[in-house]
Amino acid sequence: MLSSCARDSLQNLAKAATFGALVLISALPARAQPAPGDVPVAAPAPDANASQIPEQVPPETTPAVEPAPAGAPPAVPVEVPPVEVPPAEVPPAEVLPVAEPAAIDVTVRHQSEAERLRRSAEAVSVIETKDARRQTADLGEVLARTSGVGVQRAGGLGSDTRFSLNGLTDDQIRFFLDGVPLEMAGFPFGIANVNVNLIDRAEVFRGVVPIRFGADALGGAVNLVSEGTQAKRRAVASIMAGSFGTYRLTASAQQLHEPSGWFTRASAFLDHADNDYPMTTNVADDTGKDPLSRVYRFHDAYRAVGGNIETGVVDRKWADRLLLRVFLADYYREIQNNLLMTAVYGEPTRSELTSGATLSYEHALRNVTVSALVAYAWDQIDFKDLGTCVYDWYGRCVRPRPQPGEILGRPIDQLYWTNSGYARLYADWRVAREHSVRFSLSPSLVQRTGEDNRLANPNKPDPLAAERDLYGLVSGIDYKLDALAERLENVLFVKDYLQVLRSEEQLSTGVLRRVDRTQHRAGLGDTLRLTISSSVFAKASYEWATRMPRSDEIFGNGWPVQPNLQLKPEFSHNVNLELDASTEGTQVGTFHGNLNGFLREVDDLIVLVPQKQTALYQNVADARSLGVEAVADWTSPGRYLVLAGNTTYVDFRNTSTRGAFAKFEGERIPNRPWLFSNGSAKLTAHELVSTRDELSLLWNTRYVHSFLRGWEGPGDPTTKLNIPAQVVHSLALVYATRRGSRALSFTGEVQNLTDAEVYDFFGVPRPGRAFYFKTTGSL
Repeated sequence: MLSSCARDSLQNLAKAATFGALVLISALPARAQPAPGDVPVAAPAPDANASQIPEQVPPETTPAVEPAPAGAPPAVPVEVPPVEVPPAEVPPAEVLPVAEPAAIDVTVRHQSEAERLRRSAEAVSVIETKDARRQTADLGEVLARTSGVGVQRAGGLGSDTRFSLNGLTDDQIRFFLDGVPLEMAGFPFGIANVNVNLIDRAEVFRGVVPIRFGADALGGAVNLVSEGTQAKRRAVASIMAGSFGTYRLTASAQQLHEPSGWFTRASAFLDHADNDYPMTTNVADDTGKDPLSRVYRFHDAYRAVGGNIETGVVDRKWADRLLLRVFLADYYREIQNNLLMTAVYGEPTRSELTSGATLSYEHALRNVTVSALVAYAWDQIDFKDLGTCVYDWYGRCVRPRPQPGEILGRPIDQLYWTNSGYARLYADWRVAREHSVRFSLSPSLVQRTGEDNRLANPNKPDPLAAERDLYGLVSGIDYKLDALAERLENVLFVKDYLQVLRSEEQLSTGVLRRVDRTQHRAGLGDTLRLTISSSVFAKASYEWATRMPRSDEIFGNGWPVQPNLQLKPEFSHNVNLELDASTEGTQVGTFHGNLNGFLREVDDLIVLVPQKQTALYQNVADARSLGVEAVADWTSPGRYLVLAGNTTYVDFRNTSTRGAFAKFEGERIPNRPWLFSNGSAKLTAHELVSTRDELSLLWNTRYVHSFLRGWEGPGDPTTKLNIPAQVVHSLALVYATRRGSRALSFTGEVQNLTDAEVYDFFGVPRPGRAFYFKTTGSL
């Protein structure tokens, strides 16, 4: 269907052709004077859109004139007055047929939100999940295929993960779902375990985070975006089944009643994994030796179920959007081993129940857009370790324990309750065509309490019942300039951070001591984008960023993270330099390349320091992350073949000259990959059975260079705990067909094709070769 602009252009072309024909007629020898009753044809009025298609005016035609006789005086033009002729005596004028305007191919390019973000001044990468939703990889794996992103797992589906971006990890990166903090949107178990079929795209912000998120992130942010509200009626469902007792189901449906603007969407998910895959580990025998043996995991199951309903009005005069979203989710996970795989357990479990609601409002006036968000979440963590047996790696109870409790040698039955509140007010004022001012204000509140049902000393106060309150306020203002016909975009911003801690800690005597603290910081930054040509642009960005410690870092998470009320904020100078180039429509296909260099200069870096059975967040005085990312992809004409690859190098080192880590100055921060690459190929055949179907063969590979679990300097280099270099492949076959709004796809996939031994953390194996099948349908 042609756009309104194209239709106007065709109408103007038809007018021009008609006018030209009439001019041609008038230039021909007249047979008679026009009749008095004839109405002259007026030239069409000029149209603003007519200039888009040049008028085709025929060349002037001169009537044929017979030559004058020889010797005759020259002809003198004589003005002859019009002679009235009765209409009956005038023969009808000859009218030449006017040709219909030729069909014109008009291509209307619409810039998607993803493309607009890519070409903005923001330091952002956009990952669209259209293809990933047909495959069996989870969101963690999809994100790990992005340059600069690392996702380390302590096992299979549902296990603890570490997300890293340009070297910085964990809570240094903030996660959102449609702008709402992920832990307040029904997914407190981490971004890697979010089902990819619930996500339309992921926006990865590197180091410099826009003020509209109201976040105090240090290393960047990831915003997961669900499907928009434009579809009148839509339903999608997927089911996946595969190795190691893995099942994943998702379903969502939405409807928009246009006359009233009432919108409703509901979605649900169910995940289950036994994670009973084989692994190689040291198993003690009767002689006291512990040779490497092949065993199966037996107490590592994971289950998650949840859903949400979103309802409200959209596209009204008084509100572009007013939506209420409520959610409920339940997670359960078994714990088989400690962080280093040096101890095996058979009964500890951790479960989490979360619920909450979000109310969002957005409205655009003449030159001001206002959005507001209020969110509340209630979370309960239940950690139990009441095992009465000593288990071996084969899952056998080899002997009874003197008292319950496998992890700490004593029983643990703990409950944590967390109430979280979050709000954000954001306004965008377009002062003039090229100038905008934006403002955000984001207060937050976290209150935690708990109960220990198996106190080590019943005569002392319960430390979990101590006061645990954390207040935060992040505000910001920026100024956006569009210049040089929008070839130049610059955003200058300042931020302000405030955190208030009201808490109690238990001393060794059992007495509760108050720990109150107020911390205040400010920051600033700038982002710049210069469009060199239609296919080349460059970006530069900087932020002096601050991140306040999160509640889990300060208060712990039950197990294995213990509380540390003395954590300080961390600061960083974040720099990005980026060059992006692409070519489209060439005879040999479409090319795209991106090169990005980054610097993170961090003070008081917060890291998770493993201990024997638990872990603790601590401040590592100073660190520097310096690196480069390179991305390249090619799409053949007809999109039959797509090749893509990226490489990331991160030099993340301790630069401390003071404190406990000064002796490791100049060494790499341990237990983090510093060189990794991804590659993919997609081969597609179209129109096999119908005109709208395709069969695709997809191959993905990932290489991770070897890295050390501990510091580089101390000890014998030959005995250091080293995670070897790894190469992992996956292969998928996808058949997809579409008929109107209905679509159906079938996928068979093999992950870890070569059954390689994969370790993201020392001693903790990832699953080996696994087979999965998935089908997805939409209406």
